[in-house]
Amino acid sequence: MAGMSRVLRSVLDHPSAVLLVVQLIGVLIYPFMEESPAGRVIFETFGLFVLALAIWSVRDSAGPTWIALAIGVIAAALAVASVLLGGSALQAVSAGVHAMFYFWAAGSLLIYMLRDRTVTFDELFAVGATFTLFAWGFAYVFVALQILQPGCFIAAVDPQAARSWMELLFLSFTNLSSTGLSDVVPVTPHARSVVMMEQLAGLGYVALVVSRLVGLTMTRRVEPAASDDAAEVAQSETD
Repeated sequence: MAGMSRVLRSVLDHPSAVLLVVQLIGVLIYPFMEESPAGRVIFETFGLFVLALAIWSVRDSAGPTWIALAIGVIAAALAVASVLLGGSALQAVSAGVHAMFYFWAAGSLLIYMLRDRTVTFDELFAVGATFTLFAWGFAYVFVALQILQPGCFIAAVDPQAARSWMELLFLSFTNLSSTGLSDVVPVTPHARSVVMMEQLAGLGYVALVVSRLVGLTMTRRVEPAASDDAAEVAQSETD
């Protein structure tokens, strides 16, 4: 019983880690959900779970939690409505609100990581969680753009077909990480401009956030050693 309590306390103390793990699990199971209506329902249900986790992760951030909660509730309602009612306009609005939510959650976690000079264990997981939130946000932007401008993304396989969620999420990850290995290509000016914005965001994220946390971590390791050296010098001068 005590062991379970410790595990539960550890989970509650590291919401960013839980969010990151669940999102990575989603990346692995999403391909099994795309081919059937039942899979689509499971996909949306899992998406609601991720929304709830994201709200939980940003509850202690500097931004007002009620904003994330309000956008999350609207996004969840639109997701359910788009499954039940269909319609391209509703799906585009749903994708836009989802993108807004994920960008807000990512920004809140970003503020959480940058607001102090102490690197906690949860902040290290927040680096990955924030990255995936940005990737999800841009993927939903791609979804909305594809609905509003059909044919704006093509691929090597069946180039004229609408790109699936996994294809657009793959495009988002490859651009945000600057690997550039996606076979999905933006072919309209609007699609290319959004992809360029994501590439710039990915470069800035690595240059500013990751390098800062690495620098603070190294500083934390160096400072005790410097303090020990200063103490030794002071002791030698006293002697």
